[in-house]
Amino acid sequence: MQKTIGFIGCGNMGKAMIGGMIRANLVRPKDILASVTRVESLHKLESEFGIQVTLDNKEVAAKADLLFLAVKPNMYPKIIEEIKNKIKEDVIIVSIAAGQSIEAIERCFCKSVKIVRTMPNTPALVGEGMSAITPNNLVTEEDLQIVIQLFNSFGKSEVVSEYLMDTVTAISGSSPAYVYMFIEAMADAGVMGGMPRQQAYTFAAQAVLGAAKMVLDTREHPGLLKDKVTSPGGTTIEAVAELEKQGMRNAVISAMTRCMEKSKLMSK
Repeated sequence: MQKTIGFIGCGNMGKAMIGGMIRANLVRPKDILASVTRVESLHKLESEFGIQVTLDNKEVAAKADLLFLAVKPNMYPKIIEEIKNKIKEDVIIVSIAAGQSIEAIERCFCKSVKIVRTMPNTPALVGEGMSAITPNNLVTEEDLQIVIQLFNSFGKSEVVSEYLMDTVTAISGSSPAYVYMFIEAMADAGVMGGMPRQQAYTFAAQAVLGAAKMVLDTREHPGLLKDKVTSPGGTTIEAVAELEKQGMRNAVISAMTRCMEKSKLMSK
């Protein structure tokens, strides 16, 4: 891919993306340019990835063919005001911020610009991210395929309508936190059963990973996969019945609904 990829801001998510792109041989390190706010971060990124790093956001904006805005949502107006007159005419702006609509970003630029709104999640750090992608009407099919290819380098991605972005926030953006809580609870139970703590985390995490892979690889309904594990009168159905009694499904649905509502408030 003979394009210059720019990152304004390069925290954990930015680094995960850069690492994925380089590992997949999609982009040469010398074709990636990132801006940071501290000299220490500059040297660390140069050493870790071999990319170009600067303290100047305008330099990145002027050179990038695809420009990732990898800063906090509340920084968008300030950053865009700084760079809007420096970007290339045909640049693709990629947003990774929650609560920043395409319309809001367009208003900040005060001119027509190609925008792809995305919502990745933190498992991108280990190459297992799940990202939602929504282009505006100026983004061509070729542009969109380039963005999809980049996001697939650190996990999976799906193109969705923008109205679903609040749902995406709940189902994949924030959901790693729910899964970590589930793993922690499983491990706590394992410790109660006499298993050493670290070993309990390993058993619980691998069980979650394997179960998720079963859903993705077999494409079978999760309920059917659950039924295959629950033998009549066995241990699993005993646990499933207790989870239902304690309201596990309702707790998850309620939590995700609250998450969606919060995301909608942030978008206003």
